[in-house]
Amino acid sequence: MRGITLSTNNDPWKEKLPSDKYNILRRKGTEPPFSGEYNNTKAKGEFLCGACGEVLFSSDDKYDSQSGWPSFTQPIDSTKVNLIPDYSHGMIRTEVVCKNCGSHLGHVFEDGPAPTGMRYCINSLSLDFEEKTRQ
Repeated sequence: MRGITLSTNNDPWKEKLPSDKYNILRRKGTEPPFSGEYNNTKAKGEFLCGACGEVLFSSDDKYDSQSGWPSFTQPIDSTKVNLIPDYSHGMIRTEVVCKNCGSHLGHVFEDGPAPTGMRYCINSLSLDFEEKTRQ
């Protein structure tokens, strides 16, 4: 078996991601409300998938929903996320996942502000942030 590395871990994400991010992104966990790094972020920039780096949300669409998680009225491009029915925990919700890598980001609800009426309620740990300076 020359040149082949055998691993007992079948999930490469487990080796790539810190355990707290892995729990949310790959095991569909959630962080406690008001605990996330990006909940109160007001800086201008783009929010990326914390697993694969795909650009998903813009700070221009971020607002304070007072839910305890970063909230957005829409993704930067609707083709960047998939919306999947979620019937877990005795609720009917819509899960938001990164279309590029399939990582769990959070959920979307129809109680957001105009113009979309949507609230993309996203875990901070599922995101990375790139600050952009305006010119």
